[in-house]
Amino acid sequence: METKNIMIVGVGGQGSLLASKLLGHLLLNEGYDVKVSEVHGMSQRGGSVVTYVRFGDRVYSPVVDKGEADFIVSFEILETARWLPYLKQDGQIVTNTQQIAPMPVITGAATYPEQLVEKIKSKGIKIDAMDCLTLAREAGSPKAVNIVLLGRLSHYFGIREEAWQEAMTAVVPPKFLELNRKAFALGKNFA
Repeated sequence: METKNIMIVGVGGQGSLLASKLLGHLLLNEGYDVKVSEVHGMSQRGGSVVTYVRFGDRVYSPVVDKGEADFIVSFEILETARWLPYLKQDGQIVTNTQQIAPMPVITGAATYPEQLVEKIKSKGIKIDAMDCLTLAREAGSPKAVNIVLLGRLSHYFGIREEAWQEAMTAVVPPKFLELNRKAFALGKNFA
């Protein structure tokens, strides 16, 4: 199998590291060689955060270059736009439509771009956009956006449901497991 590349992008504190850990665990259990690389911006200050997950028969480098990402999983729509150059020609975006204003918008030096999903679609890019924050709240916690996104990402993989559940059991603390199972199901079954 050729190497597949996933980028998980967002803003610090949204749970992208747990998402990459869960994804890495899942793919290792499925028998793939997996490399996960965490690149932090000013994550403690709400800055941009990106994690690379690469898997296949043999993976030599943990980094995804421009034009190589098969999937971009994004926790915030402006981060989706920021990382678009990394998406392959036929790649797939799975994104939360939530908007988190970056510092230039907060200070009034810039305005938040409007209609980003529509602008991305108009370029012929495959984008699966949904309000993950509302679904996470429905599951029981706004912090479950990461698992809602993974549930939606699972829609694009031929990996059996039980494997995802086993990875969640291994990675998610027991007291949050039921909440995360519900968040995963809401993302996976989103119409």
